[in-house]
Amino acid sequence: MDLAEENDLHSIAFPAISTGVYGYPLPAATEIAVATVQKWMKDHPEYPIEVFFSCFDGRTEEVYREILNA
Repeated sequence: MDLAEENDLHSIAFPAISTGVYGYPLPAATEIAVATVQKWMKDHPEYPIEVFFSCFDGRTEEVYREILNA
């Protein structure tokens, strides 16, 4: 997110990395990703940026929706 700001980018996409073949637990990875992005956005309210979480399957999308709507 800092690099996006430094390069004057106003949208960024994050894939659910390491949750597939590498086996990192999807709920934990999602919580970390969402919390990190939310904190950055709270700490940088003056910087307009759209963040997209790229979900490679329905299960991943479901977990992201649950955490984002919690």
